Amino acid sequence: MTTYGDWNGTIGRTVEDSTPDWPEPIHPGEAAPNVVVVLLDDLGFSQLGCYGSSIDTPNIDALAADGLRYTNFHVTPLCSPTRAALLTGRNHHAVGMRGVSNMNSGFPNLTGQISDHAATMAEVLHDEGYSTFAVGKWHLAPMEQCSAAGPYGQWPLQRGFDRFYGFLDGETDQFSPSLTYDNHHIDPPKGPDEGYHISEDIIDKAIQFMHDSVSVRPDRPFFLYAAFGATHAPHQAPRSYLDKYRGAFDQGWDDVRAEWFARQQELGLHIEGTQLAPRNPGVEAWDDMPEVHQRLAARLQEAFAAFLEHTDAQVGRLIDSLRNLGQLDNTILMVLADNGASQEGGPFGVMHEMKFFNGILETPEQAIDHLDEIGGPHSHTNYPWGWAQAGNTPFKWYKQNTHEGGVHVPLVVHWPEGLGDFGGELRHQFHHINDIAPTIYEACGVAPKDTYRGREQMPISGTSLGYTFTGTDEPSRKEVQYFEMGGHRGIWLDGWKAVTRHEAGTSFDDDTWELYHVAVDPSECTDLAASNPEKLADLIDCWWEEAELHGVLPLDDRMLQLFGTRHRDRSPHPASRHYVYRPPIAPLPSQAGASLGGRSFDAIATVRREAGQGGVLFATGTE
Repeated sequence: MTTYGDWNGTIGRTVEDSTPDWPEPIHPGEAAPNVVVVLLDDLGFSQLGCYGSSIDTPNIDALAADGLRYTNFHVTPLCSPTRAALLTGRNHHAVGMRGVSNMNSGFPNLTGQISDHAATMAEVLHDEGYSTFAVGKWHLAPMEQCSAAGPYGQWPLQRGFDRFYGFLDGETDQFSPSLTYDNHHIDPPKGPDEGYHISEDIIDKAIQFMHDSVSVRPDRPFFLYAAFGATHAPHQAPRSYLDKYRGAFDQGWDDVRAEWFARQQELGLHIEGTQLAPRNPGVEAWDDMPEVHQRLAARLQEAFAAFLEHTDAQVGRLIDSLRNLGQLDNTILMVLADNGASQEGGPFGVMHEMKFFNGILETPEQAIDHLDEIGGPHSHTNYPWGWAQAGNTPFKWYKQNTHEGGVHVPLVVHWPEGLGDFGGELRHQFHHINDIAPTIYEACGVAPKDTYRGREQMPISGTSLGYTFTGTDEPSRKEVQYFEMGGHRGIWLDGWKAVTRHEAGTSFDDDTWELYHVAVDPSECTDLAASNPEKLADLIDCWWEEAELHGVLPLDDRMLQLFGTRHRDRSPHPASRHYVYRPPIAPLPSQAGASLGGRSFDAIATVRREAGQGGVLFATGTE
């Protein structure tokens, strides 16, 4: 006898002898909130206006005025790991994302993709009846799998999202991006001369996705994951925004950092006694710098500020759309960053960020002739260390580091129907990026299943922030949190933190650990390692225990060496392969094509053309 799964009707010889059955539609409930997560890239703790900055971010500031600002929220020090932890509620090593998705070390903690034993928030919410959309940066699929040849298993639509519009790699040109629409690559709808910018484009699509869903299924809630390319390099913005900030940072990073810290204190973001950390090694005093260095550095910071304000304007458009749809009040809207401000501009800043990654030091004297290109379509800039540390005020160090400058970021939560009368308040409890998914599950009344698509699911390691929505003074329910990136390590436990910076290529046994009582010294200014060795030893032991528990091991300080390597065993794109490309063909990510970097190669083109025909035969990169 044929069986039909969950169908509960009966079948006789005729329809008159039979009983139909319609399955109950999957639906999370009439009161289930929408969820919108806005993730900003490489944004330091102090760079939003509501966190002390002089950069105009009125739309995010307005969310904070009606919502909650978290002053003790933490992430991993790098983009893909934070995104993996955000979307799964697990620690990044456990789900296979020790580094960025361009890397695969051959160990379970770095596969370049999220484990199938860790369902994403999109997968969980989709199975509960949510519509799910993602726009912007993905960076959670191995880039060798991101060509039109696939495989597609780690693309957004295969990890729980109904729709996707954005880019798959870690960064892209904001004026001429590499775009993917659902499961296929497309050209930008217009060029920079016609006013195109990807931040505007992805919000256009986000608004369309929401309108499509709410118009047709107004009873069905949605989850929107909006991950801007901003404010990751390249720092690019429309000319009107660049012009607004001309001269705004001529006083230099020392004065700006002091002003932002004073504003943070006025806003109540720090406990009494918090100090401004000293300048990081390699950051010069502004007044000691040559004038040409100052001019270049100030202009690079202007481009960053313009980029951030332009991004805030797109967040404002998203908020307006939610309001016009009548959805804003019952939408959990979170704005946060993936890591602290970037150190990838080096000591002077760069006109093209790839020079930093290739070990090429561009001097200000070389770059100054291109000053007026900064922020436009013919630049790929990142600012110098001094401005990055100002962006991380009051902390030290940067993105990639496990000190607070790399991992301590803003978090704004806005949800009128869920926060009651607590809007506009601060929350000081310690929390981490792996706490976002369990927070959303709790708010939506969702219990993730023990298995997903037949695969047993690893435990969620995060702790819900839900208790903070309506309470101010309760101690953090987070018990412990480790940090690790490229050998840099740290651990937080009950208001104490042990942390170390690791020099790649040296023994981990030679690392010098520091100890801070961050409950009273959040900017890590007073190292207590020498005066309290017992506490330090306990925390180091705890770090190793957490490392064993969450798949951190083996420790591995290789980063750039693993980036895009084709020389590993069983690479799908071995360096020895011969390729023939025939038009028409979709754009190829560099890791999914012929291996050109760091080696000699031959390229042979066979061309048939009619008189007057012309065009590009081969191009890689944007400039």
